[in-house]
Amino acid sequence: MKKSKMRSEASSSSNNSNRKGETVVGDCGTCRSSCGYCKSSGRTSITHGLWAYSVTVDDYQDLLDRGWRRSGSFLYKPDMERTCCPSYTIRLRASDFAPSKEQRRVSRRMQRFLDGTVDVEKKSVELIKDPSTSNCNKVSSSVENNSLSHNNEENNKEEEILQFLSGQIDNAVQLCIVSGQFLSGIQLPKASVKKVSQAKRKLLVEGMENLLYTSNIAFQLAATLNRAQLAEKDVQQIRVFGQSIEDTGPSPKIIAAKLASSLIQLAETSGLSIRACNGHLNFYSAMKQASLDEDVHIGTVSKESAKTCESKGGCLKNSSEHPQAKRHKLQIRLKRSSFDPQEFELYRRYQIKVHNDKPDQVTETSYRRFLVDSPLVFVPPSGDDTVPPCGFGSFHQQYLIDDRLVAVGVIDILPRCLSSKYLFWDPDYAFLSLGKYSALQEISWVKENQTHCPTLQYYYLGYYIHSCRKMRYKAAYHPSELLCPLRYQWVPYDIARPLLDRKPYVVLSDFASLQNESSPCISENVMGCQHDDIGQGDSNDVRMDYDYDDEMLDPESESDDDEPDTETSRQTVGVEDGDISNIVIRGQGTRVRYKVNMETCQS
Repeated sequence: MKKSKMRSEASSSSNNSNRKGETVVGDCGTCRSSCGYCKSSGRTSITHGLWAYSVTVDDYQDLLDRGWRRSGSFLYKPDMERTCCPSYTIRLRASDFAPSKEQRRVSRRMQRFLDGTVDVEKKSVELIKDPSTSNCNKVSSSVENNSLSHNNEENNKEEEILQFLSGQIDNAVQLCIVSGQFLSGIQLPKASVKKVSQAKRKLLVEGMENLLYTSNIAFQLAATLNRAQLAEKDVQQIRVFGQSIEDTGPSPKIIAAKLASSLIQLAETSGLSIRACNGHLNFYSAMKQASLDEDVHIGTVSKESAKTCESKGGCLKNSSEHPQAKRHKLQIRLKRSSFDPQEFELYRRYQIKVHNDKPDQVTETSYRRFLVDSPLVFVPPSGDDTVPPCGFGSFHQQYLIDDRLVAVGVIDILPRCLSSKYLFWDPDYAFLSLGKYSALQEISWVKENQTHCPTLQYYYLGYYIHSCRKMRYKAAYHPSELLCPLRYQWVPYDIARPLLDRKPYVVLSDFASLQNESSPCISENVMGCQHDDIGQGDSNDVRMDYDYDDEMLDPESESDDDEPDTETSRQTVGVEDGDISNIVIRGQGTRVRYKVNMETCQS
């Protein structure tokens, strides 16, 4: 492996005179691997790789602005013309951010949770737990049935249960989206659970169960997913729940079965049996034969009956007074990247539960290599409005609720941006949409710290992959820009999108001429794409079994027929605020400046 040194000098930037350092990298050459986005069977993901021993924050900022990313200490840049899923660097100017309705809803939901107004999980579980204790309910009913206020209270509690169950289904849907089993980037319907009337309840002979609640959300999801798939006009096979379904989405029966399996934990804590039946998601209660004719009464017991029931368990343990809403405390802590056993355990749970990784695949070694190791040279705060109070470098941003670690964002803080690398979170808190919430917090952090460091203006979201539906959510942070893969100019997403709808690889800075082209639309066919030159090999090819899926939430073609002309491909366009002409490359006893080397190549 050839080593090179890049020395950051004061002349290369007016703002980094106090940040001298050295970038030392080893050239890994062309790297081929299977693709985590299109799930191709071959090694169709093609990148150029560098192993970084140390990298200054200024050099890494300039590398980001030329399409590079890092995974641990491995730097990589997609070969945009040959790789199966072209990846465009995407960024957002924080001060211009305009949150969408859904993003504002995420913030409000978190605030209501912290205020205690949506903390109904514990109370609702108590209300529906062990409904077989019907004798207690009978006592309660005989004492309070004649009270109008009690009837109103009972209706309110019944509504709480329905809302709670609906929320749990929505959480299961979100997990399916994150794990790639449902399409992302589309608005899915919210679940609605209804109580089944006594006349319509069907008693199951096996297990002696009684149908209490039901939801038809699977039918609504199936219809929405089918419409979205038809709108995409993709002639491809989409992997859904391990099946290959051509030109059609999952059936309501499949969706209901998947949601039921995702609600196992709820079944264990609530005492309910949750099963799919002909596309419906049903909630059953185990009932004793003697009490089958009695309606399940979920109300507040009187003080006298509460004492009787308390010893038997399963009934409410408090009086008829409304319990005080439980408030929660959210803490966000920023720490320099280092191994933390608590973070690793959370990462392990997240990978196994959300991404279905096998336990033996989630090791401490792979975690350190992927999310802890960093080649970035830390720059401490300077107090002169050139460095934020935390400094520049690699960090972990921890989110704690009531002192419990629920999410960790892995980020790099650089002279001009906060670059988001990965996020892992507690599956028990999926209902808070922590992925979206953390992105909003990171955008806010950039805006707040501009007062300490005026050059820090952007939020980088990693790579945007238009040919992969799962990665399109990044464009929801509006207004974003994509990096042109040839001239390294930033192009507004709204201009780039129609070009990318036609083919995966586009020289975005040519948008004026490309918009006027009358070329036919090209099917992306991202699941089975092959390139003519993939199998030809390269003398510098190396097999990289390194996991460099760098995205915040999770990973998810046709060859370009617009070949750039010779003169265009040889242009050298300066990067915004960046100048790498003074980088010194050293190898085999020689020292050559990048600027001199490029002039020699072009002459």
